[in-house]
Amino acid sequence: MIQKMMKKIFKITILATIVAGFSSCNDWLELTSTDSLSNQNIWEDEASADLYVNGFYTYLNKYGQFGTLQFKGSLTESLTDVFKYGSYALGNKAGHPNNYVFNPTIITSAGCLYSCWNDAYDEIRRINQFLNSMEKYSNFPEEKETELKAQALFFRAYVYFQLAKRHDGVILYTDLNQMQNDKARSTKEETWALIKSDLDYAIANLPELWTDPADKGRVTKYAALAFKSRAMLYAENWQEAYNAADSVIISKKYGLMGDYKNACAGNNKEALLEFDYNLSGPNHTFDKDYVPLSDGYDSGGLGTPTQEMVECYEDSLGNKVDWTPYHSTTATRPNYESLEPRFKASVIYPGCTWKGHVMQNSVNGTYGMFMAYRAQPYTYGYTTTGYYLRKLMNESITDVKGTPSTQPWVEIRYAEVLLNKAEAAYRLNKIGDAQSAMNEVRARVGLPGKYTTGADWFKDYRNERKVELAYEGQLFWDMRRWKLAHIEYNNYRCHGFKITGDNYEYIDVDYQDRKFLEKTYVLPIPDEELKNNSLMLQYDEWL
Repeated sequence: MIQKMMKKIFKITILATIVAGFSSCNDWLELTSTDSLSNQNIWEDEASADLYVNGFYTYLNKYGQFGTLQFKGSLTESLTDVFKYGSYALGNKAGHPNNYVFNPTIITSAGCLYSCWNDAYDEIRRINQFLNSMEKYSNFPEEKETELKAQALFFRAYVYFQLAKRHDGVILYTDLNQMQNDKARSTKEETWALIKSDLDYAIANLPELWTDPADKGRVTKYAALAFKSRAMLYAENWQEAYNAADSVIISKKYGLMGDYKNACAGNNKEALLEFDYNLSGPNHTFDKDYVPLSDGYDSGGLGTPTQEMVECYEDSLGNKVDWTPYHSTTATRPNYESLEPRFKASVIYPGCTWKGHVMQNSVNGTYGMFMAYRAQPYTYGYTTTGYYLRKLMNESITDVKGTPSTQPWVEIRYAEVLLNKAEAAYRLNKIGDAQSAMNEVRARVGLPGKYTTGADWFKDYRNERKVELAYEGQLFWDMRRWKLAHIEYNNYRCHGFKITGDNYEYIDVDYQDRKFLEKTYVLPIPDEELKNNSLMLQYDEWL
């Protein structure tokens, strides 16, 4: 009877109820020492083991766009040309991102805000602790143990991926006992091999679909395949990336939503893996962070899209728009309505309707107000670019100050799988497959196919990926893995419009050049690790 009650209470939808249920016991888990975990507490019944595994799902929240571990809560898009935080006073979601692009020499082994070394290894320790205690104490049926192990290894791969995309080879711990001793870092190849191995185990042993409604939201075989398609692009293992993406596609279990604005909504055919929230917790602050001042909250508008992002969108017929006539001090309003649907679903632009109001985004505007960068320490709901962020926001919230945000974080969606396949196919010289996969994404928004080849196709692909996955936390890491950040993100500035009445003035919103240091493709080993691990050596880039 107790077991049935626990299953009912802690059922996992990842979607709010389970994570809220987990959160209520999270303190207990944090306070449980390694020694006390080594007894059979969590192996007394399957529900207790499931509850422990539920904690691994919270990593989707922590590393997602609504969490804090990618860049201490700031969007990594602010390290590119597509997003501008409007505050100059230091702080997360404020002046820190600007400081990082203006002065990247602040990245040292003493600290980097988009490093996650300590958090990641704490999470790896917890996963290995779980696997170790299961091996010692579990008497569950083999099928149940395999199910638990497959989920644990998926998340171990997920966390190692976070380390691998920031560093080179890292320390690989596959057993709890290894974490008690000094250990040297492994090679880059060995690191990606472990990620692949853990994902392959998950793929082989996770169900295609969880049949018990209480398990809704758990990672599936196809979510693991989708994530593998992403990870193997970073590993430059093109065939594995291609095969993983293709397996998801040919299953025909997922698809693109008809309307792009629903692509990130979650709980639909496009979402392969997501983390859901609810009003009572867990929830997040994304709307508070980015709403215009006219929404009635005076601490929003922390970051806004740049003109550089806007100029990446084609018109509704698939033509590249010539923006040079607007790069002046005396331009009129651009024809935003001619741009393709993804622009309108991603950006709050002058003249659009947001929460029933026509937005102005102008000097002294009633609905959307402009503020020059550095005019005051924080943005306080103003825009420094003439735009606000629309994508990932919840337009139905009317009381922003009093209502937490609950929109899901979709970690992997089908459009990315198609684009992953397209990129892998291109690397494998399968240009027909590359064109077909990318053009399926374009067709969703009514754009014609692109049939370029060679370097021209990859240029088109880069723009397509930038637009389709805008503000989903991909661009900065893509530019790093392509080794293009030091080329395109050096000695440049971002721009926007200062709108006064009918006049659109093209302006510099940075006032100084942004930079990217080539050596930061590999983040340094933290000083604390070097101090406490006698076998750890710093990367060559940081000697």
